[in-house]
Amino acid sequence: MATSERLLQIESLYLYFRTTKGVVQAVDGINLELGRNEAIVIIGESGCGKTSLARAILRLLPRNVHKYTGKVFLGDLNVMELSEEEFRQHIRWMRISMVPQAAMNALNPVLRVGDQVAEPAIIHGGLTKREALEQAIKMFRMVGVPEDFASRYAFELSGGMRQRVAIAMALITSPELVVLDEPTSALDVLTQANIMNMLKSIKWDLGVSYILITHDISTSSELADRVAVMYAGQIVEVGDALRFFQSPLHPYSRKLMNSVPRLRVDMEPEFIVGQPPSLIFPPKGCRFAERCPQRFGRCAEDPPIIAQNGRQVKCWLYA
Repeated sequence: MATSERLLQIESLYLYFRTTKGVVQAVDGINLELGRNEAIVIIGESGCGKTSLARAILRLLPRNVHKYTGKVFLGDLNVMELSEEEFRQHIRWMRISMVPQAAMNALNPVLRVGDQVAEPAIIHGGLTKREALEQAIKMFRMVGVPEDFASRYAFELSGGMRQRVAIAMALITSPELVVLDEPTSALDVLTQANIMNMLKSIKWDLGVSYILITHDISTSSELADRVAVMYAGQIVEVGDALRFFQSPLHPYSRKLMNSVPRLRVDMEPEFIVGQPPSLIFPPKGCRFAERCPQRFGRCAEDPPIIAQNGRQVKCWLYA
């Protein structure tokens, strides 16, 4: 990817947490790129480190961080070299924003949603409260929320409307990148489809890039330009969405795809045997080996990342 086209580049990113049972290796040496006006979907089972990766990018870190190293380039700027105050003022919510999982938990129940959407524009954009509220109304129109909802509270809105409000809040400062953490979880199928269509429209209207974190493969396919598969804290496959959904390379990716019910194929969904490994004591070698139907002797060694026809896969089968 040419430098002029690249928006985000992550190099050797690590995020470990201290716990009473040991150190959790949640993000373990991630390398990833994202282009401008591109949507990359990160899929994987619960607990594989997807949300921890999002928090590492935005530096929304808890107190029990054990290790946090690597490089995160936004354009040509390595934001890991910025102080926390510089990052807060110039990057978080100005150039990178986030739609968190469970919008009801992200919205303050005692503040009107219009005021909450306007707040980032006041704090980061320097707008007056009146100007920020006007901008919030524009965002409401863009995401399909009626203007009069600005005076309502979060508990008065449906789940789909609360999610749209959270998206409006993420977009109000016109960021270049929006991280979407399970934006359609706990919503009905029709609402999920409407949210995804709205996000797709905004992507082209505003030229924004997305990192979509999800375990819902069927819904994510509507938005994805590229797909990254995460397993046990590591990226095991990256490729363009069309070829990935047609023919995934990594055995884990194939198992994930085969677990999705198909409408036009007479095939029973499969399941993946066993459990994901502990991120406190991850196995040596390939972390998927114990659950992999194609494992062989060399899987006891850590596989390299292998490039194949513009795609990347971390598996000895392609060495």
